Amino acid sequence: MSAAAVFFSMSSSLLQGGAPLSSYYSSKPVKPSKPFYSFSSTRTPLPLLVFSLLCLFIGLAGTLFAVYSIRRDQPLPVFRCGKSDDTFRAFYSSSDSAKLGDDSNKGLVDRPKLLGFVGIQTGFESGERRAALRSTWFPSDPEGLLRLEQATGLGFRFVIGKSKDAKKMTMLEKEIEQYRDFMLIDVEEEYLKLPYKTLAFFKAALKLFEADYYVKADDDIYLRPGKSQSERSEKMTYIGCMKKGPVITDPKLKWYEKSGHLIGNEYFLHAYGPIYVLSAEVVASLAAARNDSLRMFNNEDVTIGSWMLSMNVHHEDNRAICDPRCTPTSIAVWDIPRCSGLCNPASKLKELHKIRMCSKSPTLPPDDV
Repeated sequence: MSAAAVFFSMSSSLLQGGAPLSSYYSSKPVKPSKPFYSFSSTRTPLPLLVFSLLCLFIGLAGTLFAVYSIRRDQPLPVFRCGKSDDTFRAFYSSSDSAKLGDDSNKGLVDRPKLLGFVGIQTGFESGERRAALRSTWFPSDPEGLLRLEQATGLGFRFVIGKSKDAKKMTMLEKEIEQYRDFMLIDVEEEYLKLPYKTLAFFKAALKLFEADYYVKADDDIYLRPGKSQSERSEKMTYIGCMKKGPVITDPKLKWYEKSGHLIGNEYFLHAYGPIYVLSAEVVASLAAARNDSLRMFNNEDVTIGSWMLSMNVHHEDNRAICDPRCTPTSIAVWDIPRCSGLCNPASKLKELHKIRMCSKSPTLPPDDV
């Protein structure tokens, strides 16, 4: 309120008092009018005052108890993964699924039920890798992708975040329109944010798919998806090619760990980053994590390993998912330990696909070899 408004408000209140307007311009004293209320005439008896204070105290105590109860019953805050989308989802409900002669996809539009969901992590600079994958083991058409899912019980999508570059987003939209094989998550595509992308991926995958297992895989490995088995002895399971190693504390080196002082000289047991598997119970626990309660290290595989170390999970070392060559039992083939994935992946993917053991021979369980 302005000074003028305050002034006029005060003037109005004075003019509405007990004295007539003419008294403000008269030299004769004016006898003041009797006030409406007098403290001396309205003294409250002591017993009534004590009773009023007691009622006020009881009321305040009840209000505070109610507020506390409401806050106590509220669920713990959860870190949301943001908006996520499965660009293949509409295909489940289309007439094309009926042409494949399988009615099992009916009713799966909201949250398809799978043995496992595999998210192929990719980026805006990896168009050549995606093209190589679509020319090898990853089907390049929706019908083929659905057939692979029905044959193996595994769903496959390329997982990508977002970019502030409008040109990159436009190119991605064109690729989505052509292939419909992406999962989109609300995370900036940036190397240093890979731990955040991985967490967002698992949360989005749990939201969009009902699976026994959730697999994180990079776009520079050759997968040999076969009929998988769902038998396992432990519900909380973390499967990968386990490793340990010295903590890199030199900022000039590639695998520099900024928070290395919290770890010590050697890393704890954790899986190599190109591919690892989490059971549904583990992913559900990650999805229920409170805001900012999960520590993020520089390296994504170390970050995941630290979360697994803090949870009551079973570490399963499975070398079939980190085989440097195609064998009867190999599931994932990549150049371990020379490269984090395949060296020169775009060309190496095509070379491996020409090998009969890679592309034509079925993947056998270790016991069958």
